[in-house]
Amino acid sequence: MGQLLLFIVVALVVAAIVFGVTVMMSGGDSALTPVEPDGRAVPLPTDRPLGEDDVSSTMFDTTWRGYRMTQVDQALQRAAYDIGYKGELISVLEAEVTALREGRTADADALRKAREAAVAPVAAAPAVTDGPVIELDTVVPADDVPETAASETAASAAKKSEPAAEPR
Repeated sequence: MGQLLLFIVVALVVAAIVFGVTVMMSGGDSALTPVEPDGRAVPLPTDRPLGEDDVSSTMFDTTWRGYRMTQVDQALQRAAYDIGYKGELISVLEAEVTALREGRTADADALRKAREAAVAPVAAAPAVTDGPVIELDTVVPADDVPETAASETAASAAKKSEPAAEPR
């Protein structure tokens, strides 16, 4: 009885190996053929802020593994950028409202101007091919700053570090 069972197991293993080799040599396994994408991708808009309909109507091409990773990565990157931008805009608006409620109209005007400048479309600057590179975000050492400017800078930094008051 033990020899018959061993003979059946060996026969099944040999049959599985012969079947696998035959399928691989003939190319009869349809799962190994490349699958073309369906081409129905609907990307997120890049020319305006995202809305709820934009995200719900987004579609990706499918492949045999699922969605195309590059399309999904681009959509997630775009959504993350838009969420971050809107979060920053909300923070600035809340700070502006807080400044107005506290009677700091100069601070509120400065925040409003900064917000409007950030929302306004940027004009295309002419390309510079030659010449030196000018860094715009330079930091002036504290030794080179006059006393009045240093105290104003410290005062503005203190205002920015204060937590925003809760809206009423």
